[in-house]
This record gives sequence, C-alpha cells and structure tokens, in this order.
Amino acid sequence: MPNELAARLREEGVMHVIEPGDPDYEQARRVWNGDIDRHPALIVRCHGVADVQATIAVARDSGLPLSIRGGGHGVAGHAIAEGGIVVDLTGMRGIRIDPEARRATAQTGVLWRDLDREAQAFGLATPGGMISNTGIAGLTLGGGLGWLMGRYGLVIDNVLGFDVVTADGAFHHVTPETEPDFFWALRGGGGNFGVVTAIDYRLHPHGPMVLGGIIAHPIAAGAEVLRFYRDFCRNMPDEAELYVATPSLPEIGRVLALLPGWNGDPEEGLKFFAPVLDFGTPVISQVGPMPHLARQSMVDPGNVEHGPLRYWKTGNANELSDTLIDAIVQTADSAPTLDTHVLIWHVHGAAVRVPPGDTAYSLRGERWELSILSQWHDPAESARTKDWTRAAWAKIEPLTNGTGYVNHMSAEESAALIRASYGPNHARLAALKARYDPENLFRLNANIAPAA
Repeated sequence: MPNELAARLREEGVMHVIEPGDPDYEQARRVWNGDIDRHPALIVRCHGVADVQATIAVARDSGLPLSIRGGGHGVAGHAIAEGGIVVDLTGMRGIRIDPEARRATAQTGVLWRDLDREAQAFGLATPGGMISNTGIAGLTLGGGLGWLMGRYGLVIDNVLGFDVVTADGAFHHVTPETEPDFFWALRGGGGNFGVVTAIDYRLHPHGPMVLGGIIAHPIAAGAEVLRFYRDFCRNMPDEAELYVATPSLPEIGRVLALLPGWNGDPEEGLKFFAPVLDFGTPVISQVGPMPHLARQSMVDPGNVEHGPLRYWKTGNANELSDTLIDAIVQTADSAPTLDTHVLIWHVHGAAVRVPPGDTAYSLRGERWELSILSQWHDPAESARTKDWTRAAWAKIEPLTNGTGYVNHMSAEESAALIRASYGPNHARLAALKARYDPENLFRLNANIAPAA
C-alpha cells in the first residue's frame, strides 16, 4: 500500500517522497528527542503548498495517520507518525523581511535562529523561543514563551497572519480581517487545525546589544536563592526576564542558575539586576552586554543536539510557595542524570496583559511555568529515568494550578490536562475543530477533539 501511495504522490508532481529502505529514510525519521523511534510509511518533503495539499489528500484517502514536521523539536515527538505519513516542511525555509513595514514572512521549515538572523540584519526582532534550533511553527502555534515576552508579549501576540492548508485541502490566508475565528484558534490551538505553511510576524526595533548571562549558586543554597528569586520577581518591569535552571556543570556539579535578561539599554539592566548580582555567594557570575543573537543561543549547549533521549513533565504555579521551592530543590538535587534538571519561567509583563479570551492560548495570568526536563543517552536507562521523572513530578504537581503549556507536554498527558490548559476557550476551540477538521485528521498533537 505505501508504494502505491508514493507512486500517486509522484504522479501528482511531488518530487521528494521517502520510503522505508531509502538511503535518507533513517535520518529523515529522526527528531530532536532521541527517545522517539517511530517508523512512518512515507515521509514527504514538501516544497510548497501544492505538495502539502497532495500529501493531505493521500493521507485522508488512505486512512493512515498524518503528522506534521517543522523543526522536529517537540519533546512529545508528534512530528513522526508511526506507520503513517509525515508532512515534512524542513525544505520550506524562505524568509522575507520588510523593514519599512516591520514585518517578516517565514515558511514553516524555518528555525528561530534563521529568522532572528535575518531580522537582526535590519535591527529588528520578534519574540521567539530560548533554543535557537526550535522550529517557528510549533513554538508559535502553542503560544510561544521566550526571552522577549515581557516586553513584546508571546510569539502569538506578534502574529499578523497564517497560510494554512486544512483537512479538505483548501488553502487559507488567515488574518484578523479574513477569518477572525480561525485566526483566534491558530494563536495557541497547536497543530489541530491544518498544516501551516507560512507565518507573518510583527517586528520590533531591538538590539543588537542586550543584557544576558548566568549566575550559578551551589544547589545546597538552592532554597535560599529561590526564595530571593521569588521576591525579586514580584515587581519586574517589562524589559526584564529572569529564569531558573538547575544544570550540572563540569567541575562544579549541580547548581541553581539564574538567567537574567534585559531587553533595553544593557547599562540600565545591570543597575536593575544589581541585587541579583550581589546576592549570596555564586560559583559563577557572568552577566553583561551581549548581542541579541548570542543571547538567543546562550543555552543551546546540551539542548540543541538531536539524539539525546528526553522526557518532560510540565505545569504552572500561581505562586512559588516555600513548600514548592523545597520540592523543586529536592528534585534537582536527586536528578538521575547529569543532563536532567528543573526549569522555571517567570511569565509576566506584556505576555500576561492580554485578556485570556483574546487568543486560544488562555494562560495569561502572571505565573511560574515549571518543567522537569530529563535527558539521558543510554536506552537501557529509559525506564529508570522516566520512572524517576514521574515520581518527582508527583510531588510537584499537587502544588501547581492544574494547567500546562502545551509545547512542553509529553505525549502521555491526559485530555483532562489539555482541556484544563485551554480553560474556558476549550469549548470554542472544539467547535472550530468541528468546522475545519471534523474527522480529526490532525490528531497527532495536544489534541482538541471536534465538538459533537
């Protein structure tokens, strides 16, 4: 059957169809998370809308599962359909910057480092993620946390339009004027509504120099540092970002690292962060002016590489209580591998001032986004590491508010968590899903089932 489907695609003009046994099949089925080991029936390297339309038609007619690969960076591995058909967008890498209109148009095989670089050539930027090889599509469609969110909002708050192919093969250029309901759903609704082939972004004058760096404290001081961190973040200006990670550093060991960022004059940022720089007895303190592009890739080591096995748990907390802080530090200190750590994003500023109903993404209150990122290299350690992660999260989860960021959810998360994370927006999303994808063709994602 797959050979017949491949032949049909080639007859329709699709030039690059990869089947099991082809020389590039093994590489093409691999994604960022090495724990994903799936074998699709066909991988279709699309080079434009017509290729996407043909692939959707074949998947719909055959009944095979359909997945969408942009950057392939999702921890859940939804990009690869076991026994199914992959719409592979990695060949669609076009970017156009209009510096006068302050607008970028990018195809959805683009990675954030590509878009950042092109925009910075004109002294411009738009909010993106924190890891430079993240694909623009997945991050955008799920909401988009990152270094610029306090000042400019989430990624979705800076989207001007989408090009989308829906389950019926129709092409839509979706803007607030052309299809307002669809535009609303795409800003946070994940990959539930179609294959997005290009995105238009609003750009802002930004950089080239910003403030960034790392201040690392011994994990033994972690609880004290986190309490200081919590209190310091209570009145953060929009220009400031301050995140937490708990990596294990060579020759130092496990640390609690503060990652400051200032999206404005770096000298003003140094003044603002002076209390952070002066607090405690850090083992590393390296904070200063750096190019925007350098900060965008600052935490790449250990995070951009394709191949390590990965597993996440994620949730949101309204407050960093003392009990939650103690649980976070205990979790970090007991991590089973050197590359396993806890992440905390403080979400504030422009990202939280948008009313929850204005976009499909509804998590707009000031909060703390928490994740355990477990990483390892030996498949024999998979069961032990995942069991540890689940047990550690079981201690943290009751201290969260019962929601999660869909871009950080593993494939095993429940429909109840997904529903809770969309909150009051879920019913409207389900109704729109019934309109644009009534058969749930696009179901390999944090899925929103069509309303009955």
